[in-house]
Amino acid sequence: MGRSPCCDENGLKKGPWTPEEDQKLTDYIEKHGHGSWRALPKLAGLNRCGKSCRLRWTNYLRPDIKRGKFTPEEEQTILQLHSVLGNKWSAIAKHLPGRTDNEIKNFWNTHLKKKLIQMGFDPMTHRPRTDFFAALPQLIALANLRQLVEQRPWGY
Repeated sequence: MGRSPCCDENGLKKGPWTPEEDQKLTDYIEKHGHGSWRALPKLAGLNRCGKSCRLRWTNYLRPDIKRGKFTPEEEQTILQLHSVLGNKWSAIAKHLPGRTDNEIKNFWNTHLKKKLIQMGFDPMTHRPRTDFFAALPQLIALANLRQLVEQRPWGY
């Protein structure tokens, strides 16, 4: 038997959070702590689901969240840990204070995974790819470089 639904979805607000809702959630948690996420929306005066409140706090409103670009050191840490742990984002996030597992997962999928592929590495094993299509981006880049060198725009 499964868990009962977290809330009765009738009449609950969905979609983007307003600044007023963010303030209510932040004020309540700063004063009382979060306690039971299921009970929190009603206690804080929010017409939201407990899960929505938990995710909003965890991923966006917590005061210790680090925002902005990932540093090269953070990027290297993610790559190293991903090669060992795979897609265990919360385990990886424990090694990057202030970064959320969701933010790390999104950064992996939008930047790092593509970077590995462009470098000719399999993003799951972190080993060099051996198939022809893996080498295609490098071959195209070399061909373009050769054309640039042969044109000699710098006048030698």
